[in-house]
Amino acid sequence: MPRIQFQNNYYYHIFNRGVDKRKVFCDKKDYSNFLIRLNILNNNSKFEERIYYRNKDKAKKEFNSKALELNSFLGGLPKYTNIIAYCLNPNHYHLLLKQKQENGIPIFMHKIGTGYTNYFNKRYGRSGSLFQGRYKCAPIKTDKQLLYVSAYINGNAEIHKIAKAENWPWSSYQDYLGKRNSDLINKKVILNEFENIKDYQEYTSEVIRDSSGIKEEMRKCILE
Repeated sequence: MPRIQFQNNYYYHIFNRGVDKRKVFCDKKDYSNFLIRLNILNNNSKFEERIYYRNKDKAKKEFNSKALELNSFLGGLPKYTNIIAYCLNPNHYHLLLKQKQENGIPIFMHKIGTGYTNYFNKRYGRSGSLFQGRYKCAPIKTDKQLLYVSAYINGNAEIHKIAKAENWPWSSYQDYLGKRNSDLINKKVILNEFENIKDYQEYTSEVIRDSSGIKEEMRKCILE
């Protein structure tokens, strides 16, 4: 796949799976670790800075302070991307990202891939690549594709018969349905195109039902 020239304020579907289709998320701790990285690495902070502010958090907690030094520090930094939707499945993941800084997506994905692979290999006593090469990426070229990919990602656990989409905690769908209110994602750009949450839920259910017969216009941006 040719390398994409990422542009600011454009949307991209990012996908990667485990090498030899192996599991890359084995339990709750793995899923949570990846999500934490999506949150704290989406900026130009350095490892030493994150450790410094995380340690300040621990010190303040000892004195029952509610101040969150790390979150405050990271919140003041410009983000590489806006995360519109995500789904983590046992052997692969999907992200829908909007680039906000020059080369933001490549930098962000490198930090995610390297950091999570190091964590996983250390935890499970392995070495070498965890993911199947460089992540795949498809640019989103129309509003119709943007809506479709958001629903495809939010419904991905059900598409792969892992769990009902609304019950899968490792996707952004529960945020879209109002069952959870994480500040990790930017869902307004999608939900603003629907009259209400129920309409988006019905649209997502339709995408899940029709996933075996994806139209050519949408197939270009699905990647699986």
